[in-house]
Amino acid sequence: MGFQRILAAIDHSPLSHSVFEEALELAKSNQAQLILFHCLTADLISATPPFAGELGVSPHLVSQAYQSQYIRFEDQLRQIQLLLNQYCSLAKAQGVRVESDYRTIEPGQGLCQAAQRHQADLIIMGRRGRKGITEVLLGSVSNYVLHHAPCAVLVIQSGQPTEIQPTEAVEVAY
Repeated sequence: MGFQRILAAIDHSPLSHSVFEEALELAKSNQAQLILFHCLTADLISATPPFAGELGVSPHLVSQAYQSQYIRFEDQLRQIQLLLNQYCSLAKAQGVRVESDYRTIEPGQGLCQAAQRHQADLIIMGRRGRKGITEVLLGSVSNYVLHHAPCAVLVIQSGQPTEIQPTEAVEVAY
């Protein structure tokens, strides 16, 4: 089974580099297009409370807090654009057709929507290995994507070497 369009989930985590390298190798071996994708979470920008004065909060302080969050959001946006551009340059240097995209959305939904929008036939993403109460409270993006993706999913486990060996546990869903 050959892949034509591979969507790789990229963020600032150390695991993301392993995801990129695996996606790059698969794109090269399948002569596929590589789409690098990142989700900025919407909670970085929160709306100003409608009645800040009634809550005893100075409208000036609320405005400053909102501006501070917006500056943080813009900084994170610049950082992710730089990261995506660096990975794009690495892929282009190896002869891979590559593009990048990002959205402000929850990661699980964003990856599934991006796969559909870009007509990807494979999503490659990392899994940090949360278990128990941590997974219940924070959720599992990889679990969401495995159950909602419109295409195959390759999950790279945290702590795994970049090169996948046949004995390693890697989740693949079709």
